[in-house]
Amino acid sequence: MEIIYKDDIRPDTDQIIEVYNSSGINRPTTDKERIEKMYSNSNLILTAWDNDKLVGISRSLTDFCYCCYLSDLAIRKEYQKNGVGKKLIQLTKDKIGEQTSLILLSAPTAMDYYSKVGMKKIDNGFIIKRTK
Repeated sequence: MEIIYKDDIRPDTDQIIEVYNSSGINRPTTDKERIEKMYSNSNLILTAWDNDKLVGISRSLTDFCYCCYLSDLAIRKEYQKNGVGKKLIQLTKDKIGEQTSLILLSAPTAMDYYSKVGMKKIDNGFIIKRTK
């Protein structure tokens, strides 16, 4: 299995939804229009491919000079634990550069994962949660 990583493509929304549904990530996958908006308004999308099959995706919002919010990291279940997520995080860091902080909100079930790939847990954040 040779995974190819790309930074120059926004996959078809149906492909993205398939990855989300397989990965276990909680996203509004029954609302295709909302997923399309999420991606059309993001400015850093990295993908992982096994031939023509989308197997992983990361979606970020960034200014490329101070902060980057890594909003989504999703890997198909059968490709998890093979370094795909770690590689997408590293490629995100490479793209945003050393001056830019990489920030994310983790699902409770993924808290251990992010510390294993070199991210530091912080306690100085706040959130106003979505209502829909």
